[in-house]
Amino acid sequence: MIGGESRSPAFVLDLRNRLRSHDSVRTSPLAIVLFIIAAFLGALGQFFYKSGAEKTDNTFASYIINARLLAGVVCYVAVMVLFVAAFKRGGALTVLYPIYASTFIFAAIIAWFAYGTPIRAPHFAGFALLIAGMYLLGR
Repeated sequence: MIGGESRSPAFVLDLRNRLRSHDSVRTSPLAIVLFIIAAFLGALGQFFYKSGAEKTDNTFASYIINARLLAGVVCYVAVMVLFVAAFKRGGALTVLYPIYASTFIFAAIIAWFAYGTPIRAPHFAGFALLIAGMYLLGR
């Protein structure tokens, strides 16, 4: 009983069938590629937010009239569009969303190119753990 309601056997069977049907959902390779692109754009958006923030002087105008901050917003809008396009092509959320964790890897690479931030052995170990986690969550 949930909230004082009893669940009918038909409801339980319907729920069980829906859960089983999600197990057999095949994720489109195109949906995976769209999520990888979204992950890159998410990291790029963070770079634009950081570099844009460095150009502000804490006035409202410096936030509004800031090409880098605007580029970050555009990146995030593109991420949401890519999410919708990927889900439309089919696939399980449990397969696709862990791929978005690669944003952390892309962010480190962008920081290396843009700021010279070193990528050391512990970072590579973290990348490997992220990739292993994405793989395991997508199974």
